[in-house]
Amino acid sequence: MNKKTRAGLAAAILLSLAACGGGGNSGSASGTGTGTTPPVTEPVATQATLSGVAATGAAFAGATVTVTDQTGVTVCTTQTDDKGAYNCTLPLGTKAPLVIKASRDELSFYSTTASAGSGTANVTPLTTIVVSQLSPDGNPASLAGAITTRPESVTATTIQAQVSELLTALQPLLSALNVTIDPMSGVFVADGTGQDKVLDAISVSVRPDGTAANIEITVKAQPATADAAPMSISFRSDATAVPTLPAVTAAQLDAIPSPAMVAGLFERMTACYALPASQRVTNGNDNGAVIGTAANVVAPVCRGMFLNDDPATFQNNGNNVGRDANNRGAYASLFRSGATGLKWERGNFEFLRTNGDVVMSYRWVDSTGNAENDTLIARNVNGTLKLVGNGNTYSASVRPFSEDRDLINTPAFSSFTTGYNISIDNRLVGGASVFSKVVVTTPFGSQLTYVPTGGLSYLVAQNNGTATGSSVYRLAAAYKSSSTTGNPADKESFFTASPQYDEAGLRALQDQSVWKLEFFHVDTQVPNVVQSYRTLSRAQSIAEIQQLVFVDMTPTLRAELIAETGASNSGNLVFGALDPAEPNIIDFSAAGNTAGWVVPGGALAPTSLSAYGRAPAVGNAQGTRYNDSTGVSITARKAKLYCSTQGASDTHCDATSPTQYAQGTTMNMFELWARNTRQVEVSKKFATYKLQ
Repeated sequence: MNKKTRAGLAAAILLSLAACGGGGNSGSASGTGTGTTPPVTEPVATQATLSGVAATGAAFAGATVTVTDQTGVTVCTTQTDDKGAYNCTLPLGTKAPLVIKASRDELSFYSTTASAGSGTANVTPLTTIVVSQLSPDGNPASLAGAITTRPESVTATTIQAQVSELLTALQPLLSALNVTIDPMSGVFVADGTGQDKVLDAISVSVRPDGTAANIEITVKAQPATADAAPMSISFRSDATAVPTLPAVTAAQLDAIPSPAMVAGLFERMTACYALPASQRVTNGNDNGAVIGTAANVVAPVCRGMFLNDDPATFQNNGNNVGRDANNRGAYASLFRSGATGLKWERGNFEFLRTNGDVVMSYRWVDSTGNAENDTLIARNVNGTLKLVGNGNTYSASVRPFSEDRDLINTPAFSSFTTGYNISIDNRLVGGASVFSKVVVTTPFGSQLTYVPTGGLSYLVAQNNGTATGSSVYRLAAAYKSSSTTGNPADKESFFTASPQYDEAGLRALQDQSVWKLEFFHVDTQVPNVVQSYRTLSRAQSIAEIQQLVFVDMTPTLRAELIAETGASNSGNLVFGALDPAEPNIIDFSAAGNTAGWVVPGGALAPTSLSAYGRAPAVGNAQGTRYNDSTGVSITARKAKLYCSTQGASDTHCDATSPTQYAQGTTMNMFELWARNTRQVEVSKKFATYKLQ
């Protein structure tokens, strides 16, 4: 069942557990004085109650909890409340052991208990580690099926053995916090004290790869410098020994915010956006959008989101609070009536910056169903978090990138790739980029060069001095088909590390890795700008990506695209002359205006649709590359995409009707994209081009 052997297994402490189903006391058989046999009261079977808290530090509120018993039957389904608490009444006949799962969106946490009696079973990242170690392939989701044939693998003894080992690994942190915990059945509240204080102080990753799970625990200690290495341990679920966290002091953890502080910020933000635009800003329009600056933000609850209750103090990625004619600016949504009712939710503390500022992940959802996972930065001011931004001059990000490349015309060459998307927005002045290059220093010690190129809204990596057309630095790639030999990077010429990383090398990467970007300007009189980025998660290994479920194109649209491009040698889609009856736009839907994509269970719903191709050829020269994107609702299953010009030299849009594609513009790839809670970019690409 489990490959691990534990020297101390036989000596593990047995937990005192209630009997399956419970039981009532027999009635008293007092004599009646008649000599007759007194009636016997049969034991009364009572239903057991299983309860606990699902939390990551912050309460895992609104999650669906399912309890599966030894027979594989789901014996309870319920929801966690706003404190992350759940309560399940188990039906009579429930057979232990039990597996508990709490799910919300793409996140799932697991727990287990060896008893079907009343008791506590918490569901947290720590309990998920224990379930992973008990699971035959390291995947916590596999344990519910495994216990149907091997229930003896989950007993009080086997659970306690894993818990004891985990607590030993956590001991430096527990000592610094001066707490003791029972992760599986200890009663706690998601309020930043006791056991929840430990959860607030760590980040946990459990990544199944088909044979085991790769587990990482990172302490969210305040770093001494911006490039300080993360304080973490990594191990596999089938390891015979688990390493111990490095030493940490209480002072390094003092700046960690409580869940109430985090929740309070997002509640205030939601309250601001509950106001109509005419109350949020002085010149607000409740039926449209207006231009304005930080000075126009007047609602006290909106101004109160920011440091010193002043939106003018905020700077993030070169943007101040406001909205220009191109809808640019930090919190430009304050000036748009369409953002009224925007909800800011699921805030979770991720790590501290060197000055003690707090980095949090969150999700926003608007009234039409558009949603996105992102991060923000706030400062603790006397127990209240205030938005401050990252203070960076330019807009850029570094995020892990997991990709499924689906070559619909030559499926033998479909592949998976992994790496980091180093997204650097191209800053234009007068239609020309202000950057000559950006030099990226990786956590691995290597350097990369990124440059602007016509038609693209972002800078692209250089490979041997040549622009690649992509912002993604791929660490590894592999064909989906085991019968296809070679490597996708050689066939498609996309930019990868040389040599590529193997599975062990990818597993050795750390979640909180630090990247440095140095911006060089065309105007050499402008000083270079250096910005640092710390990731929330590492790039996944190829084997880990193979366990993911991706969004997919509908069979109908797939068949239509294959039919439309199959006869072409290139596989490109080519726009013809403008036709009022059929505009030159991208309509990603199947015949009859039906769905263009499906989101299978476990897949992350896309939040954007992009198209890639080239502008019309000039003589014998290929046209320049372009990318166009549009946001899509998480409930959408089709979308339309209009042309968008990037700079004066971009010719892929029609000159007379700039939202339409010019005659001769080609297109050969679509992308459905999303970003998960841990800021991993998940990309499903559909390529029509053909490889031989």
